[in-house]
Amino acid sequence: MTDISAPDPGNEGRGAPPGTLGLGDVYAMRESSVVKPELASKNAVRLGFWAAILTAIVAAVFMVVGIATPPRSGPFCGTACVPYPYTDVAAFIPQDYLWLYPGFLLAALFVVLMACIHGYVAEDRKIFSRIGLSFAILYAAVILVDYFIQLAVVVPSLQAGENAGLSLFTQYNPHGIFIVFEALGYLLLITALLFLAPVFAGGREERVIRWSFVLGFALAVSAFVALPLVGYDIVAFEVTVLMIDWVVLILSGVLLALVFRGAARSAPIQKTKAAPGV
Repeated sequence: MTDISAPDPGNEGRGAPPGTLGLGDVYAMRESSVVKPELASKNAVRLGFWAAILTAIVAAVFMVVGIATPPRSGPFCGTACVPYPYTDVAAFIPQDYLWLYPGFLLAALFVVLMACIHGYVAEDRKIFSRIGLSFAILYAAVILVDYFIQLAVVVPSLQAGENAGLSLFTQYNPHGIFIVFEALGYLLLITALLFLAPVFAGGREERVIRWSFVLGFALAVSAFVALPLVGYDIVAFEVTVLMIDWVVLILSGVLLALVFRGAARSAPIQKTKAAPGV
């Protein structure tokens, strides 16, 4: 072989010329040029701990602000409801749109959390976390586009009195695009968690996480099927799936933080060993 590094001492005793690159040297060079699996897992645990905590906090804030925002139309509106074409709403800006901001943040945090879980789990279960991460990205894309249109297009147009064509896009339309995309987005979120469920099969916290994901998806699908049968429209499903997602994310966020903290404390200290000559 070509002399490209310091010799492997183990080769000289076996008749190899001095200065020859041995297989042990090749292995050492190969290991030094890639990220260690334990290092990647350690980074996922550290970032995942904070992502889980922030997900639980933001989901809780999102739930409080969302519930505090009164419905102005649809089946849950009590009095002084906004009539069609749902554009005489300038008096409710910006207070009726504040709940969208934690929704923005939650979408980004959820993708980070799912990526950390994917980096943390064992190799034989990464197929489940990879599918879950894919659904999480779909959820984030749908919700971010849906919410950004409201804040960047609908709100300025309503404030300027440019109401032509806005009826289908405003969040007050119970049959509009906003409600449909929001319902789709949060159904994708709970689907992402369903595929993540097989990843967790360890201690008590992981079992609670797993079954909360499964139960959340079962409730969401049941609501999607049953609510139209009893006369409720897409708004009822949107509210239901949003409530399910909030509760599951708050609970699982806290438990995931405990799982990541336990993993960080129990992780063995890795020591680098020189590869033996072959």
